[in-house]
Amino acid sequence: MASVRSSARPLGRIETMTRTLVLSGAGRYADPWHAFPRTSARIRDVLGDLGHDVEVSEDVEERMADLSDIDLLVVNVGCPDEPESAGLAAARDGLLAFVARGGALLSVHVSATSFPTLPEWEAVVGGRWVRGQTMHPPIGTAQVRVLPTGHPVTAGLADFELHDERYSYLRTAADLTVLAEHDHDGRSHPLVWVRESSSGRVAYDALGHGVESYDSEPRRQLLANEARWLLGG
Repeated sequence: MASVRSSARPLGRIETMTRTLVLSGAGRYADPWHAFPRTSARIRDVLGDLGHDVEVSEDVEERMADLSDIDLLVVNVGCPDEPESAGLAAARDGLLAFVARGGALLSVHVSATSFPTLPEWEAVVGGRWVRGQTMHPPIGTAQVRVLPTGHPVTAGLADFELHDERYSYLRTAADLTVLAEHDHDGRSHPLVWVRESSSGRVAYDALGHGVESYDSEPRRQLLANEARWLLGG
């Protein structure tokens, strides 16, 4: 699949649409555990309802190499079965150029495992899945605790539950603002965090294993809030 576009313009909106790209796991960025076409479609629907012009692309590295036409990048991909490829260097350069010019980035769920040979990915996102350290309890009902930060991403949200995976023992940077977490093995683990610099805004959202996650209204509201904040709202 090359790309699929979807857009929605609420009545009365006259400003230029936000150009959003959802990178969806396919080919070497797919895996047997995640239905990327379905979850990426749910992300597209939520952001389309906000008025975004949304492109969903499975050409992960090729599309990442040139993000000059994109305002918000959402990465919903798996860990490549072969870490290196001919297009990886160009994808790295495209990502770093996007971030440097202030592009907004949202990394979703299993994307924390991706690009294992690019330290720049972890440096930008602020954390990653570490093989042999990170894990998740069996998928099922997950209790999400919203921290009392007053941050716009969690505005209007109270603690909630949904059907999802709960990533635990992620490796995280020290400068993150953690907005939501869960408890496992007697300790708290971050599920949602943001970071902001002079270049722009980045968010990581560990939720979103399957479409069941996006059946949760608080989870959809969280995604919408993330997009608004990332774009300066």
